[in-house]
Amino acid sequence: MAVIGVDLGGTKVAAALYDQSGKMYSKEVKLLNGAEGDAVGQLVVDVINTLIANNPNIAIEAIGVCVPGIVYSKRDTVWAPNIPGWDNYPLKQRIKDGVNRPELTVCIESDRTCYILGEVWKGAANGCENAIYLAVGTGIGAGILLDGHIIHGANDIVGATGWMALQYPYTEEYIPCGCFEFYASGNGIATQAHRELRCARNYTGLLSQKPIDQITSHDVFAAYAEGDLIASKVLDKAIEMWGMGAANLVSLFNPEKVIFGGGVFGPAAQFITRIYNEACKWGQPISMQDVEFCASEVQGEAALFGAAYLAIRATNSTEVM
Repeated sequence: MAVIGVDLGGTKVAAALYDQSGKMYSKEVKLLNGAEGDAVGQLVVDVINTLIANNPNIAIEAIGVCVPGIVYSKRDTVWAPNIPGWDNYPLKQRIKDGVNRPELTVCIESDRTCYILGEVWKGAANGCENAIYLAVGTGIGAGILLDGHIIHGANDIVGATGWMALQYPYTEEYIPCGCFEFYASGNGIATQAHRELRCARNYTGLLSQKPIDQITSHDVFAAYAEGDLIASKVLDKAIEMWGMGAANLVSLFNPEKVIFGGGVFGPAAQFITRIYNEACKWGQPISMQDVEFCASEVQGEAALFGAAYLAIRATNSTEVM
């Protein structure tokens, strides 16, 4: 059996053809180049059709698609905040119509769900029935595998962990992204550095070499590596937040593993031991003793692997989503 995994991101769509063991036959990538609305749907269809056309002797059974947003399972539509026109986009039907292969199963999930499935299939969660992928990039989200099942919630919004309430008192600055993201996402780390720099009148460190509004989380990590005091303060706060957030997830779900991934982990993988020690202050103690914190083992490929494994699970009657 062969399946196609599709990873739709903010700048490109990638698709790959895999066998059931995870061997990749071929891969296609197309840039979005500012495409909006149905033009993005057409790009998804194009990469799928290209893979099918280039592999005429391989029997394909299913297509799995990873999208950066919410997949509304009850109506088979997608909300993707970074793709204009995708407030309620019928991606599943668009693929079925565009590919015109009615025998193919098409299944679509959020990126955070695909991340944890990718780790289950080929990464750090292999062999686990209870695991959480904490994706820390521009924002923060979690893919949650519980007793072998991916959980979705009433409106398919499970895992919006950026809105965890971790800092008192409440401030309206949390409205756009949530408290956890405000301090500990990639954008949040940059925001906290901007705030510190505006208050540091005599600061002459590495972060003073760029205009404040141009400082990114990458700059903060680079400055931290050089012993910069502001970078250290900002990342110490992020570590505290990652620990508290992970502790809450461990206490709620009792996972075997919490896997840290996304663009920030990356450079923040060096802090996983500190994050675990922070989490131990807050989490249910027996669960904290039994859980392992680790970095993603398929960082760059988690979404594609997860989308492909989604397709495999969907066509295998012994697997239950």
